[in-house]
Amino acid sequence: MKRQGILHAELSREIARLGHTDRFVIGDSGLPLPRTVPVIDLALVPGQLDFRTVLDAVLSEVVVQRHIVAAEADSSPAGGWIAERGERLGEQSRVDHDELKSLIAGCCFAVRTGEQTPYANVILEAGVPF
Repeated sequence: MKRQGILHAELSREIARLGHTDRFVIGDSGLPLPRTVPVIDLALVPGQLDFRTVLDAVLSEVVVQRHIVAAEADSSPAGGWIAERGERLGEQSRVDHDELKSLIAGCCFAVRTGEQTPYANVILEAGVPF
């Protein structure tokens, strides 16, 4: 049995399968997700599990070289939460929210949180540790 790190079996498995440049999304509870993208649903009740907790857990295990965020996040606390993680998220690309939603179709998987803050969504691109 794992002693630390992500204990959720499905999330742990998907993270372990990531290769360089693979993308996945961590999103709020309202983010529309294509039925073709596997979803790891961590939403229990509104606000739980929250976006920041999930993002920090994932960042403790994944090398991220780039992230994509909606420009509209600037008007939400979510933009600050993402900016606080700085270099751990690699290079930033900003797109409008509709484009971010369309990019999700190319993701390996999606993580749905219980977050109910607007624009608490980020697409992460896996990097390499060397």
